[in-house]
Amino acid sequence: MAKKMIYSTTRFFLTCASAILLITSVPCNASAQDSDDMFTIYLVRHAEKQSDSNDPPLTECGVERSESLSVLLDAVPLEAVFSTDYKRTQSTALPTAVDQGLDIESYATDDLTAIANQLLINRQDALVVGHSNTTAVLAGLLIGQEMGSFDESIYNRVYQVVIAGDDRRLHILHTAFACPGR
Repeated sequence: MAKKMIYSTTRFFLTCASAILLITSVPCNASAQDSDDMFTIYLVRHAEKQSDSNDPPLTECGVERSESLSVLLDAVPLEAVFSTDYKRTQSTALPTAVDQGLDIESYATDDLTAIANQLLINRQDALVVGHSNTTAVLAGLLIGQEMGSFDESIYNRVYQVVIAGDDRRLHILHTAFACPGR
């Protein structure tokens, strides 16, 4: 019991520290920008999934990770939440969408350039939930740099793209959440 309490307390403090980093990670010259000219897009891969089908639900750890993401983004006033149309991505986006009072907007990954362009046109603070082969690629398209997919064992990255006028910055953040027993 004490071990679980220590784990929970440690996870809480690490989540809070990550949230502070998310909120304060903006370009140095952003204060000189008109606040209407700046927006941030957070891109994440879906949380841990079961491996029993083509469209599997999240594991228990995946559900906890999606809830941790919602806590992490709690102080970030999002205007939109996007997800591919799979159980694992929708379930990862759901806690954040519910907490922020937003609907989840589905997108297809067959034309990431079009999605990147639409996100830039929308100019909204948004969460985009995708996959290991699309998340980093989409982040790269948003900043104009080529980026590839990443290993399927990685779940703890948050790609934060801050756009202020013509200035586009990418911050790759690593969340502190870890599945119990790992």
